[in-house]
Amino acid sequence: MWIGNFFANTAQWLQLLSVGWLVRDLTDSFATSGLLVVTVGGMTTLPTLIVGPWAGVLGDRVDRRKLVMALQSFMACAAITFAILVGSGHVEWWHAYIYVLVSGVCWSTTITMRQALVANTVPREALINAYATNTLTITGTRMVGPFIGGILITTLGFTWNFALEACLYTATVLAFLPMKTPYFLERKTDSNGSGGSPWANFMEGINYVRKQERVILNLLLLGTIPNVLLHPAWFMLPVFTVEVLHRNADVGGYMLAVTGFGGLLSALTIASIGLGRRRGLICLWAILLSSISVVLFAHSHWLVPALVLIGLMSLGQATFRTSSSTLIQTTVPDHLRSRVTSLHFYSQGFVFMSSLAVGWLVDLTTVVIALTVIGTAGLILGSISYMILPRVRQAQ
Repeated sequence: MWIGNFFANTAQWLQLLSVGWLVRDLTDSFATSGLLVVTVGGMTTLPTLIVGPWAGVLGDRVDRRKLVMALQSFMACAAITFAILVGSGHVEWWHAYIYVLVSGVCWSTTITMRQALVANTVPREALINAYATNTLTITGTRMVGPFIGGILITTLGFTWNFALEACLYTATVLAFLPMKTPYFLERKTDSNGSGGSPWANFMEGINYVRKQERVILNLLLLGTIPNVLLHPAWFMLPVFTVEVLHRNADVGGYMLAVTGFGGLLSALTIASIGLGRRRGLICLWAILLSSISVVLFAHSHWLVPALVLIGLMSLGQATFRTSSSTLIQTTVPDHLRSRVTSLHFYSQGFVFMSSLAVGWLVDLTTVVIALTVIGTAGLILGSISYMILPRVRQAQ
């Protein structure tokens, strides 16, 4: 599973880098270029608003491993088709939007399944370390994918990036073939021998979060700060690299790769020593660290400080996601795991809207002002959350 997730996440980060720079290259003469570059990254998460919750229902009704393999096979075909289109020289900026939207439908389903499968492969007492180790496949690949992708863009062009993405999806399927899930628990059935209707399953997950586990609801709301408000900072890296640092796509790849290094430090630390007993408090501190880092990053006009600060932002985000995920996964029963996990990722569906607003702000002002605004907003909201969410502060 770890190897499969490594390939899948490498493909995702490679795509994020490639479509951002491709759209910038295709819209360089447009007055709305900044808006288009930022929002194409956010398009990946848009389908989560519709597909995400039902993906959770599906994941609690079918074999999660086989579902991931089927969708990754489809994405391999989609990626190679897009590579051929780019190579033909007939690609337009809106083709990239369609490709990312299709990819987003698959991503919003597989990300839920791949998170839920962690708990099906290890015993409960190893869950925190397992989730942190799995996070290495996200943060570590953010170093590998963009680093290689930036070099490929500047040397061979965009076509090979999407061809490599297709190969990585294929490798994910091959890695999942021998995978076992010894800790999967069969779902309970009703008196008719079925598991209930999809709608009943959906409402069961909603009611569990709303009535039984309010701390999960608090964490879902808190997650909108790093996942919706601060996340578009990554989509602004192509614009920031060109307009502030005056560098090219290779340095843009290094910038995105450094965000992986920050997350890698977080994951290695948690995987080695755990999170202690105050995981909720760690979630709140991580948000404050990310917000402060974004504000300082906005005003870093030299490469080295910019790399350090964007790495710190990523460290904070990775720490929040790992600590909140383990809190949720150690609380929820397995027959509800996919549904609650899909709700955990639901806020990411709003990234497109926040990207749209941030992209508009970039074109209206500057990328420096836009980064400062979202970082300051994150700091204010994080401070308010610290004061009004006692359940999260006390969560262990």
